[in-house]
Amino acid sequence: MKINTKVRYGLRAMIEIAEKDNLTGILQKEIAEKQDIPLNYLDSIISGLRGAGLIINAGGKGSGYFIAKAPENISVYDIYRAFEADLTLVQCSCDANECLRSDYCPTKDYWFMLNKTIKDTMKATTLYQLLENKK
Repeated sequence: MKINTKVRYGLRAMIEIAEKDNLTGILQKEIAEKQDIPLNYLDSIISGLRGAGLIINAGGKGSGYFIAKAPENISVYDIYRAFEADLTLVQCSCDANECLRSDYCPTKDYWFMLNKTIKDTMKATTLYQLLENKK
């Protein structure tokens, strides 16, 4: 399993946005510089975070960003879902199991358990916790 760049950068951008506590928010250019994320790539990350309702724009064009809710109410999984469909480690671990071997597969339960463990850990870890780890 490999978490893609948008998810990783999205998490870093969210930490940067959550740390900024002022009336103007944080500018996209500032996020890009502080997190060493290419500005043009950050456009799609910001778009994903906005589309998921995780951040809001402080005003019009050229204004900064704020997180949309308290950091303790934003999970790593919420950020993951801004860029990816539901977490599925292997095809047979998705909810819509269509594997022909599922009735007798000795590894099926293991994959379901592992997938659930990772997803539960991502859901249990909040942006607030990550901010606290940074201090």
